[in-house]
Amino acid sequence: MAKTIHWGIIGLGNIAHKFATDLLTVEGAKLYAVASRNQEKADTFANKYKAPKAYDTYEALAKDPNIDAVYIATPHALHHENTILCLEHGIAVLCEKPFAMNADEVEKMIAKAKEKNVLLMEALWTYFLPHYQYVLKALKSETYGKVLKLEADFGFNRPFDDTSRLFNKALGGGSLLDIGIYPIFAALSTLGKPNTIEAEATYFENGADSSCHMVFDYGKDVKANLKSTLIEDTATEAIFYCERGTIKINTMFHMPTTVTLIPKTGTAETIDFNYKTIGYNYEAIHFTKLLQERKTESDVMTIEFSRQLIKTLDQVRNLINLEY
Repeated sequence: MAKTIHWGIIGLGNIAHKFATDLLTVEGAKLYAVASRNQEKADTFANKYKAPKAYDTYEALAKDPNIDAVYIATPHALHHENTILCLEHGIAVLCEKPFAMNADEVEKMIAKAKEKNVLLMEALWTYFLPHYQYVLKALKSETYGKVLKLEADFGFNRPFDDTSRLFNKALGGGSLLDIGIYPIFAALSTLGKPNTIEAEATYFENGADSSCHMVFDYGKDVKANLKSTLIEDTATEAIFYCERGTIKINTMFHMPTTVTLIPKTGTAETIDFNYKTIGYNYEAIHFTKLLQERKTESDVMTIEFSRQLIKTLDQVRNLINLEY
């Protein structure tokens, strides 16, 4: 039988609750320990998801010899520090997106994982969702021919609150790193690295970006029009316009949803993937299996792809003069 992977979670906010909920459905995985900077919060979380251990420091969790894998769900600005801590102790790391604040931090994380010969992967859950994998295969097989244009957006209107992590520039808040990463991911995972990038942004009073518009140019009139915003409700769709039809990932394209196929001739068809979970189980299943097979890198969310993603985010930041 395959080894049961003992998981830890560092950072116990909303996304950690979603991950823990779905981890309970993963065969061969067990939530073993959680860590917060507040013992009461850690105890409450551990009791809810039946984790035997609850720590009030991240360091204490990292020193637990019974932990095989850690899911890092702290604010963006802490991803590098928390990842290095766990890798130093030989623990495999599944770190929430964005991997870190910039490419320099990501390179240090990669170097440490290689030094310790330990599995490291960015937790960009969309890549593992069945509807997204379906679209990737349809585009690769050119079901409707080559892609001519991609339109992808992610936006919601949230009143500005300078006490919220979402708007805290020092923690990587703002539209680009928090939600703009998803439209950028859609472009990179389907069309690859663009030839050129154009970008413009608007800002809140504290300097965090409130919206970002990007155009990725791939040559031969192929472009990706991408948008992220915290000041407007948008469809949050990814639409691939191809030679013989359109493939549309419907609203909230980054999470479990439906896909509509629209041929230029014929009838449109919407595919429902009958999701039964929140969707975080798919990346957890993949990561658990990698550990059981003693792999040190994912063949889906590769180190090279994460490297390209953070470099692209850095490039956009430079174009819109956004500094953290």
